[in-house]
Amino acid sequence: MFPDWDASMARQAAVLDALVEHRLGAGPRRVLDCSCGIGTQAIGLARAGHRVVGSDLSPRAAARAGTEAAARGVGLATAAGDMRRLPFASSVFDVVVCADNSLPHLLSAPEVTAALGGMRRVLRDGGMLLLTLRDYDEIRRTRPLSTPPQVSRTPDGRVITFQLWHWHEDGERYDLEHFQLIPAGADWTVRRRRTTYWALSRPQLTHLLAEAGFAGIVWHAPESTGYYQPVVTCQERRART
Repeated sequence: MFPDWDASMARQAAVLDALVEHRLGAGPRRVLDCSCGIGTQAIGLARAGHRVVGSDLSPRAAARAGTEAAARGVGLATAAGDMRRLPFASSVFDVVVCADNSLPHLLSAPEVTAALGGMRRVLRDGGMLLLTLRDYDEIRRTRPLSTPPQVSRTPDGRVITFQLWHWHEDGERYDLEHFQLIPAGADWTVRRRRTTYWALSRPQLTHLLAEAGFAGIVWHAPESTGYYQPVVTCQERRART
């Protein structure tokens, strides 16, 4: 996704770290990145001095995050884990991060509620939840069918990446086809992945966060943070049931 991954890690970590410090004060903090992928946010936050654990539904991705962190001299504990059933004790993290449009992989209110409840469970009292996702209010208004091609340079040549979006009849969910065209001599190899997202609007997600027991819910626009997606922050402040 990012032409210079290390530079992007640093930029994203700076934004997220500033949001954490603004709400919780100076760190370092105990952070769980519960959808860490190959480590973009987790490694950046660890480099910024936080004590980070990365978990992901994909054991392969979580292991890659650990390998990438070690290659950069960064300590990052990793684990395979479903965000709906986080494999961690209660009340152990100051911050939970769920970035890169990961939460909308969950396609129903009960699934999102289960994930948010689990994130709240592993947060200490007053702990902070930090989510990033696409601007679905605008996306649902325009209902795009594709993304512009992106061209990146690799040692083997230029790689072309683009997406096709197939909207469901409900107008809220869509199937995303992700294509990569990779040079193969005088020809091209095509890689295709497909997944489904729920285009959660701000009112929908705000309601689900409040129902899950989070307070102080604030939406931060890219124009104000410099982050490439809208960011939502909130805190665990209510009595546990």
